[in-house]
Amino acid sequence: MPQNPSPEEVKKIFETYFTADMNIWTGFSEKIKVRKFEKSEIIKDYNGIERYLNIVIKGSAGLFVWDGKRNICINLLYERSFISDYMSFLKQQPSVIKTEALEDLILWSISHADLNELYQRSETGLRIGKAISEMLYIRKQQEQINLLTLSPQERYVKLIESRPEIFQRTPLKIIASYLGLTAESLSRIRKRVTEK
Repeated sequence: MPQNPSPEEVKKIFETYFTADMNIWTGFSEKIKVRKFEKSEIIKDYNGIERYLNIVIKGSAGLFVWDGKRNICINLLYERSFISDYMSFLKQQPSVIKTEALEDLILWSISHADLNELYQRSETGLRIGKAISEMLYIRKQQEQINLLTLSPQERYVKLIESRPEIFQRTPLKIIASYLGLTAESLSRIRKRVTEK
């Protein structure tokens, strides 16, 4: 993979979220840095500052918080997902979130300074930023609603329906943590659902 993706490659990934002229994607492609991480490598540590807005090109990653005894997974992200400690990125301040590669990972990353420069270049750049922000907000809001309104079994079924490959790619204890369950509870739910 080249150090910078081509404008065509950027368009292909980003047009899911926003349609724009090729010259906009040329500007983005010039600012994107390709970053690679090995499985279990820390992308952003607890109490660090998020310097990049990232999109997963290959692999998967999780966002975690520490409750004093263990890591709790608050997000799981796979190909074509935006991944960042977005609050830390926007404020450029430390936060309690850690980001870790769950598989060998390739990210396309844009630094905070470069993204703001792209926003200032054109109205379209600013609208792309707004579309990304709205998508991240909607996704997080939906996850919170699911956690508060769905039973553990309903959350599990919803996850299987939206990401059927998840159990081949992600350790059970991390999936359980993401669903707000213990690994034992998740195993019981899986057994019940498969027996139906």
